[in-house]
Amino acid sequence: VQLQASGGGLVQAGGSLRLSCVASGTPFSSPYLGWYRQAEGKEREFLASISGGGSTTYTDSVKGRFTISRAVDKNTVYLQMNNLEPADTAVYFCNTDIDYGSGWVKYWGQGTQVTVSS
Repeated sequence: VQLQASGGGLVQAGGSLRLSCVASGTPFSSPYLGWYRQAEGKEREFLASISGGGSTTYTDSVKGRFTISRAVDKNTVYLQMNNLEPADTAVYFCNTDIDYGSGWVKYWGQGTQVTVSS
């Protein structure tokens, strides 16, 4: 399983970015996909996820500003980030959790840096 994230960059406060993540090698055609971020000196935190059926979940701090969606091919997930704040500066990771029957395995992409200037 491989996850390839892209779309990070430098943006001013109030601006927008769209992150993309392509999943390959998953045993399912429409895998669960999620986004996390990790700011310097902090723990990795959950942001949003989308199930195989399209149900979405968000952490409170990004509700109304971030939107997770899935491409038609089902293996690409997007994170549209609007009204960005300096506190959103972090490395953003996409993830998928796969249940092989004998247990869950969590996979991570390589991360993409988002920097929001004030």
